[in-house]
Amino acid sequence: MNEIINYFSTIPSSHRSLILVSGITIFWLIENAFPLFNFSYKKWHHAGINIFLTLTTIVINFLLAFVLLKTADWTVENNFGILQWLPEIPLWLYTLIGLLLLDLIGAYLVHLVEHKTKFLWRFHLIHHTDTWIDTTTANRHHPGESVIRFTFTTLGVLIVGSPMWMVFLYQTLSVIATQFNHANIALPKKWDTIMSYLIVSPDMHKVHHHYKLPYTDSNYGNIFSVWDRLFGTFRTLPKEEIVYGIDTHMKNEEHNELKNLLKIPFQKQRSSEKN
Repeated sequence: MNEIINYFSTIPSSHRSLILVSGITIFWLIENAFPLFNFSYKKWHHAGINIFLTLTTIVINFLLAFVLLKTADWTVENNFGILQWLPEIPLWLYTLIGLLLLDLIGAYLVHLVEHKTKFLWRFHLIHHTDTWIDTTTANRHHPGESVIRFTFTTLGVLIVGSPMWMVFLYQTLSVIATQFNHANIALPKKWDTIMSYLIVSPDMHKVHHHYKLPYTDSNYGNIFSVWDRLFGTFRTLPKEEIVYGIDTHMKNEEHNELKNLLKIPFQKQRSSEKN
């Protein structure tokens, strides 16, 4: 455990970038070999759009990283936050509690709020417009949403009182988890079901990308599945019945052109399941 803490206390930016690129590459190769769905689409064009939006997320997080660093340092120095108020416990338990709470606020809560708040939904909508869900969809976020998610992550660090090494560990696990649960891979149903009791599995998250309610508003988790089960937002749907996308933007020119995706939050919103 100490080795993990030491590594993430000083993890270079190059290592974090390598983890992100390696994850996309590995899951891309796996989904090509064992696809869940056989899509008929221009894979490189689709990937190009999603990777561009991923790069904007990286840039925004890099530019705002000092806020996260200052927040984490402040909580430790001022003994503020849930972790700082805990009695002495084993390091592994301390880490698990911290990761669970960061996932609750930085992933589950912000995701739920984006779905329930009309203004924030305008930005998150871009993620749901994808009709070909694969590992590149993981960070298909409008730049505005990247700022929203960063804000919630910072809030989570403040409330949880997590040191910076834990933040880096959480972000690394979060990136790998979202690449995994978006990947277009076919796992044996039994494996996927067992996995979904602990972490967000591919089949579990694919339900969230079904184009209509109530499935769109379910399975908000990213790393841990416990929050959806605990708060009653867990749903299942046979993969044969899943239709990707969002019902207001099913036309190719609406969800497969970068220029339009960037404009969507500022366009007049149509009457739909979200309005």
